[in-house]
Amino acid sequence: MRLLDADQIRTATPWAELIDAIADIVANDAVASPDRQVFSIQQPDKEPASLLLMPAWTTREAIGVKAVTYFPSNAAALPAIHAAYLLFNANTGQLTAILDGDELTARRTAAVSALAAKSLARADSTRLLVVGTGQLAPNMARAHATVLPLQQIQIWGRNPNTAKAVAQQLAAQGLPATPATGLDEAIRRADIITCATSATKPIVHGELLAPGTHLDLVGSFRPDMRETDDTAIARSTLFADTITGAIQSGDLAQPLANNTITQTEITADLRSLVSGAHCGRRSPEEITVFKSAGFAAADLAAALLAARSHQLEMLDQQP
Repeated sequence: MRLLDADQIRTATPWAELIDAIADIVANDAVASPDRQVFSIQQPDKEPASLLLMPAWTTREAIGVKAVTYFPSNAAALPAIHAAYLLFNANTGQLTAILDGDELTARRTAAVSALAAKSLARADSTRLLVVGTGQLAPNMARAHATVLPLQQIQIWGRNPNTAKAVAQQLAAQGLPATPATGLDEAIRRADIITCATSATKPIVHGELLAPGTHLDLVGSFRPDMRETDDTAIARSTLFADTITGAIQSGDLAQPLANNTITQTEITADLRSLVSGAHCGRRSPEEITVFKSAGFAAADLAAALLAARSHQLEMLDQQP
């Protein structure tokens, strides 16, 4: 059994290869990926925490399980999300590897958003706004820069100093990143907006979205979490990574509950986009929303890519 740390996962999952690996597994009928399970953990005098379990497997190669904890009350010194990934041999049931789940999640989440943007963002999109400054923020910028000709990347966060630090980190890596000084103006000017926050109230308002904008919503996974408002949802053509998972998040659950939209207005899932069953964006003026709540098949794709890169043979022991 091997342990793969964050650095090993990072080097083993280059963005272009990871995006392709996720596209391949999404289109694979042989992959089983049940809906994730979310358990509420009550803490005395604190906001409720969550435990998420996300299994996926293939018939012949691998079984993977990700366990995630979400503790929104963590102090600034501690991230809110922690995760571990277990990879088993599908033929023998033996544990093959334990992978750093935080890095795996950050990279596959950004890769899924970039994969969706290939179909949903305008091909000439050059201005990206990243809302949020956590672990996902720099990954979102890097992944989108892999698939689109970005000329400007703005980072916005509630703490301007943190946004500046993230922008400087990206700029040092050769990306055209700067901190955004005003959120509303940055929203108006952006071609693509990707939100990766733990917000429970909308921070991106639909009245500010310009025609042709692509809005990527990543942060919310519970009904009480929300990054955008009903106006944005009503103005947009809606897509999701998986519909059953996405409608559990507040960005869709709340407008579904108040009849702003119906479930039939969620146009297509990621599999339909990848397979070509849906064409994605239909006009330059269309506003598109992609709601990503996370799904286990994408984790498995990232874990297998990392395992193969480190020469962990998944089919080496037949029973």
